[in-house]
Amino acid sequence: MNDGRVRSADGVEIAYTAGGAGDTALVFIHGGLADRAFWAPQMDGLAGAYRVVALDLAGHGVSGSGRKAWTIPAFGEDARAVVEALGPRRAVLIGNSLGGPVALEAARLLPGRAIGVVGVDTLHDATVTIDTAQARARAAAFRDDFAGACRGMAGALFHPGAHPALHAWAEERMRVMSPEVVVGIMEGFAGYDLAAALRAAGVPIRAINGDLWPTDVARNRTIVANFDAVIMKGCGHYLMLERPDEFNRLLAETVRGLGR
Repeated sequence: MNDGRVRSADGVEIAYTAGGAGDTALVFIHGGLADRAFWAPQMDGLAGAYRVVALDLAGHGVSGSGRKAWTIPAFGEDARAVVEALGPRRAVLIGNSLGGPVALEAARLLPGRAIGVVGVDTLHDATVTIDTAQARARAAAFRDDFAGACRGMAGALFHPGAHPALHAWAEERMRVMSPEVVVGIMEGFAGYDLAAALRAAGVPIRAINGDLWPTDVARNRTIVANFDAVIMKGCGHYLMLERPDEFNRLLAETVRGLGR
């Protein structure tokens, strides 16, 4: 594996790790308050069959944080910059949580190179939007009690009592984030049009989701007909870490389907 850095559209430096070989790159995009370490089992497990790439979005991990507008389209530019710097012939954009909409934005920016988006416990209902009041309330929770908000967020992402060590690790990763950045991200969700992002992606869209929250495949297909999902029963938000071998198998099957 090799580490590198590239500048996003606004000049913020984006860190990434790349390995493996081949014409098709699997580009792993973490969720909010996370980093590329959340994809370690996929980077290690799939590098023998694919080129693999994982990045730290701006404000996360060791990427730069000098961004003025913490929006999902801006994060999409982070992924675009990494893919264009590495230059794979084809790319499958794989995003957990916030990384799902980011992958959609990046696909729109990579016509002819992106061949599909795979959401990971995300894109449950493409018709849902976060209004300004909801976004401000979320931001205020992190502004007023950052540690408590991180604790509450981490607790909501697992089935009760499941994976205590992973739960603690995920919360720890959240708490090293800059509170100012997190508040900006929460405010940046306001009014985001997920349905429009699905329509604009221009590629087949798949999801591999847990069952903490229902995935409305039929409703999503009213937005884009090329949506489909696989559900990992008994998994929470970080299914790629909870059951990595099963997840890697399902992801490889999904990628092969996109290739066909």
